[in-house]
Amino acid sequence: MLKMTKNIFKITAILGCAVITLGSCSKGNPPLVYFPDMYFPVAYDPLMKAQDAYSKHGNEIPAFVKNNGATGLGPVDGTVAQNPEGLADPAANKAMVPLEYNAGYDESKLITASPLDAANQAKDLTRGKLLYDQTCAACHGTAGDGQGPIVVSGAYAGVPKYTDREITIGSVHYVLTHGRNSMGSYAGQLTPGDRWRVSLYIMSEFKGGLSAAPAVVAANATPVAGMAEPAAPSTSPKK
Repeated sequence: MLKMTKNIFKITAILGCAVITLGSCSKGNPPLVYFPDMYFPVAYDPLMKAQDAYSKHGNEIPAFVKNNGATGLGPVDGTVAQNPEGLADPAANKAMVPLEYNAGYDESKLITASPLDAANQAKDLTRGKLLYDQTCAACHGTAGDGQGPIVVSGAYAGVPKYTDREITIGSVHYVLTHGRNSMGSYAGQLTPGDRWRVSLYIMSEFKGGLSAAPAVVAANATPVAGMAEPAAPSTSPKK
């Protein structure tokens, strides 16, 4: 009798496990979802009015209501602006074939001045040095001789000296934005203004200053509407 009772329990347990296992294999949605935000993800368009995913009324979050329901909000007061100069660079992640890249690089060599305000040049050079030491010196060296600690360690080679290169502030900025050879783009690490500051520092520190030729400012470094205007560009015929 005891043996029969144990067998009944075993059979019941096996059948129960089978029912649970088969039930969990259903291709339909489960009748109860504990975390609907994870199970049914809701994508928001930042330029459209946000809708509450689980009710028929519109989103009543005060910040969205003040913005006419849109979720694309402006910077919070007191936060640091990411592009205070208002410079608009072409998209750094634009896919370019070698012919396009080389044409852009050759054109950038004609740029001999940055769009930054010349009155702030001392501050721009100070920040440019700081960013260069943090971002570039590991390979290019603090002396601009291509003997940074990564190169000296033997982990990487082929970094040229700035004194051996025919560069302008425009071509340095172009390489920082788009990369060149084994060097990748730094557009994701440096803002448009900071890329010009690093370029300014490199030309000032390692190339004896900017070219004495008439200054030509990048035509595509245009100010974003509603932000500070950069220094007005001067014109010069291409060489």
